[in-house]
Amino acid sequence: MSDKIFPIGIQNFEKIRQDGYFYVDKTALMHKMVKTGSYYFLSRPRRFGKSLLISTLEAYFQGKKELFNGLAVEKLEKDWIAHPILHLDLNIEKYDNLESLEKILNDNLAYWESLYGTRPTETSFSLRFAGIIQRACEQTGQRVVILVDEYDKPMLQAIGNEELQKQFRDTLKPFYGALKTKDGYIKFALLTGVTKFGKVSVFSDLNNLDDISMWNEYIEICGISEREIHENLEAELHEFAAARGVTYDKICAELKENYDGYHFTHNSIGIYNPFSLLNAFKRKEFNSYWFETGTPTYLVKLLKKHHYDLERMAHEETDVQVLNSVDSESTNPIPVIYQSGYLTIKGYDERFGTYHLGFPNKEVEEGFIRFLVPFYTNVSKVETPFEIQKFVREVESGDYDSFFRRLQSFFADTTYEVIREQELHYENVLFIVFKLVGFYTQVEYKTNNGRVDLVLKTDKFIYIMEFKLDGTAEEALQQINDKQYALPFAADGRKLLKIGINFSAKTRNIEKWIVES
Repeated sequence: MSDKIFPIGIQNFEKIRQDGYFYVDKTALMHKMVKTGSYYFLSRPRRFGKSLLISTLEAYFQGKKELFNGLAVEKLEKDWIAHPILHLDLNIEKYDNLESLEKILNDNLAYWESLYGTRPTETSFSLRFAGIIQRACEQTGQRVVILVDEYDKPMLQAIGNEELQKQFRDTLKPFYGALKTKDGYIKFALLTGVTKFGKVSVFSDLNNLDDISMWNEYIEICGISEREIHENLEAELHEFAAARGVTYDKICAELKENYDGYHFTHNSIGIYNPFSLLNAFKRKEFNSYWFETGTPTYLVKLLKKHHYDLERMAHEETDVQVLNSVDSESTNPIPVIYQSGYLTIKGYDERFGTYHLGFPNKEVEEGFIRFLVPFYTNVSKVETPFEIQKFVREVESGDYDSFFRRLQSFFADTTYEVIREQELHYENVLFIVFKLVGFYTQVEYKTNNGRVDLVLKTDKFIYIMEFKLDGTAEEALQQINDKQYALPFAADGRKLLKIGINFSAKTRNIEKWIVES
């Protein structure tokens, strides 16, 4: 039996090393960063190891050589010089007003001033920060290391509130600008976050940052690669397979399907979500570990605010400028959703410089679609799994009337505000329902010019459905026959059901369905 202790939720490098927790060695990449540059920015989704990277750098720059015994950097580093470190963690506060940000900045500055002193003329956050940087260097004789964890949390929590966004931006922009004015006193700086706010953002004064988020050479700096799994967890893979009663190859394939698939540039290897992966190894079972730690509702607010067609999400196309920069006033929700880890790079068209995006893996795809249900329907989060089970059982048994009555309940009580985007709303609800059903059956779903056509396959049935908006169910069925949608399935042994459905804008629901077998 493996004796590895998995560091679930532990982000402190010193604790991991002293208490004997499992650690995937990232120190060679860390050392490369330190020796080849000074100012870095890294964007990665939550629970991807950003805080652990910051903590590792902190231990390294404190000169704590003993913590690195047996790791790659032990042979690479000769000097182990201790530097003064200013570590700002913005992860610990809820940012619902300007005072919440000012309070945490003031608390950190006051602590640093207790170490390095202050001057009465330093009255603003930026002046205090700049003064601390200079004095820390002068008093210790070593240049300063600045580590900022989750720099963007205030901005993210204020998405949708433009006035608060502006206040946060106006506060943080000059604060981070102190890094540029005190360059001569700074050895190294790393800022991490989920997103990169662009244009008139907190970074516009800090144009000397190397954004390594999409650099292939640093792809493995956070997260776990397939190579690292096999180098570090080979015995555990066999134990996992035995516990599940499956083959070694099967357990590898299931891990890949559920937790791999993050691509942070167009030609990179896939990266596994470390939080989900280590939880799966610890418990020897598959679950939505990352997803269950909390999906921010600001993502859904963005999708609904910008009337986003959910069907596009699985095959979205964009360019590097969009992916790399979140504009707080943008009408495009995709950069935030991509940088938050719900979409990833699936392909790249070099000729046009466009990226094809999609869900990274099964955990994210299924979890995100389930998460959307209460926001687009009147079905609660608690009811969702049971409603989906009933949908699946009804289509598997051929009980299409119960299926459509249940579908009607998903549209019930839809508000007028939502219905102003009538067509898109009904398409989004249908997409969510059939996407969830499709995790258990085979579904092909298409939208085109105000109608939806859909093929749903179970072991015994093939359903061909045509949805109309403010037409008639008869017209929908006629279209199935006129366009010979059933022809490809003529030789299939399963029972074929052709169903025409009409959605009424007046009743804001499915008005009628008719079936032909």
